Amino acid sequence: MSQPFSYPENRLRATALGERPQERMERHGAAVLSDTELLAMLLRSGTRGMDVITLAARLINEGGSLAGLIGWREEDFRRFKGIGRIKALQLVAVMELARRVRSQPLGDSPLLNRPDLIREFLQPTAQGLAVEKFWVLSLNRKNRLIRCTEVSSGTATAALAHPREVFREAMGAAATAVVCAHNHPSGDPAPSAADVQITRLLREAARTVDIQLLDHVILGRPEADPAGRGYYSFREAGVL
Repeated sequence: MSQPFSYPENRLRATALGERPQERMERHGAAVLSDTELLAMLLRSGTRGMDVITLAARLINEGGSLAGLIGWREEDFRRFKGIGRIKALQLVAVMELARRVRSQPLGDSPLLNRPDLIREFLQPTAQGLAVEKFWVLSLNRKNRLIRCTEVSSGTATAALAHPREVFREAMGAAATAVVCAHNHPSGDPAPSAADVQITRLLREAARTVDIQLLDHVILGRPEADPAGRGYYSFREAGVL
């Protein structure tokens, strides 16, 4: 729960000319701005009775941090006076862009031959999601990533993919192996009966098309996982 937050009269007006976020950014670059100031630059304007810097500070306070806003939806932003539909959608788009940037590695393609490495790679993408999503990670002969594709997105309880979609993606990437992964919004990565069933179907389809199914990993959170790891691997469980 966020801490009580007090709002000064007008933080933007109280800021000296030449020291406002846009002016400082023009002189010194974006890195000099605080999280609140950067968010204020995106918001562009406040509302009557609340300047843009105060509105940005309130958002960050409610989210717990700037990173906490990544999982917010349109309706979450629209709870705040001064944020309408268009501005809320723009913020959601920015947060999704940030999530995708965090998930894309620089330099060599990542090696994804262990479930802990798979979790580490996907965690920035899966963090804070309120619905299940299913990803296909297409790999080359050295088990390095060719590309990562989201093939389905569902409700808060279901988003399993059909094997046809999974291996169509893998063949399109000329992959020799694939890793499948999906998240559990609850944070508990324990597999459901549907998770077990789709994994068995994926195993049989992989044999048919001669593409190795290296693993199917369920992503959760360590604090909600009885094992404390934050993921479940069907390969480690002996299903694959």
